[in-house]
Amino acid sequence: QVQLVESGGGLVQAESSLRLSCAASGRGFSRYTMGWFRQAPGKDREFVAAISGTGDRLYYVDSMKGRFTISRDNAKSTVYLQMNSLKSEDTAVYYCAANPNNNWPAKSDAYDYWGQGTQVTVSS
Repeated sequence: QVQLVESGGGLVQAESSLRLSCAASGRGFSRYTMGWFRQAPGKDREFVAAISGTGDRLYYVDSMKGRFTISRDNAKSTVYLQMNSLKSEDTAVYYCAANPNNNWPAKSDAYDYWGQGTQVTVSS
């Protein structure tokens, strides 16, 4: 069992930066693929980025590549999402999730454990 707690969201202006953190407790963190997803009001949850257990494989949705960077610190059982040049369309609740089977990193169904989410609001 893995518990995930996100932090770092908030209200920022367009073109600002934010770094989201997701702290994990429980066993196995360093073996799991970790992902970030987001859900805007009235929209489906969408994939943002994922990182393999060792951090050597990174996955991004094309529209966010170059602005968002995912990383992890296994010693701290924490995964991060650095978001730069934020736009109003990035406004959403951001969720981190753990994928113990390390498959289909962009599919939410592949993730067994989810955090409660952190709100990011970007004003234009």
